[in-house]
Amino acid sequence: MKKIGKVLVTLVLMTSMAFTASAQKAPKFGHIDFPVLIQMMPGQDSINAAYETYAKGLENQLATMQAELENKQMDYEANQATMSNIIKQTKERELQDLYNRLVEFQQQAQQDLTNYENELLQPMIERARNAINAVAEENGYTYILNTTQGMVLYSDPSDDILPMVKAKIGIQ
Repeated sequence: MKKIGKVLVTLVLMTSMAFTASAQKAPKFGHIDFPVLIQMMPGQDSINAAYETYAKGLENQLATMQAELENKQMDYEANQATMSNIIKQTKERELQDLYNRLVEFQQQAQQDLTNYENELLQPMIERARNAINAVAEENGYTYILNTTQGMVLYSDPSDDILPMVKAKIGIQ
């Protein structure tokens, strides 16, 4: 009976170790240059065109505001000698207000431009992420690293999955 117990315990331990060994999968690493993928994706041209059009509209508005400020500044400087103190003070406040609005517009325009670019790119980024996830799952990758400059300090050799993700998206 003791012999059967020992055999049974040994058999259970060996089976348990076999299951544990098969459950522990060695990590598989891959890498991709995500910005390169995004630049290759179809639709990038239309995104760039929409971005440029939006940016041009903001630039035109900024140029109009700058021209208005410059014209009022030149008018003030040309007529300053003949102005009373109250008119000078009023004109100076007006110039300062215009300048402040110009600076505020510049800052807001930059933020709007960034938000617009993110809005345009979001569907493309989502599509790329879905393709990366699918390639990783299909090929048994544990980790996919973005090799964009500054993102990976050290890595052992890994597989570049860019060709597989391009194929998944349909990029030649």
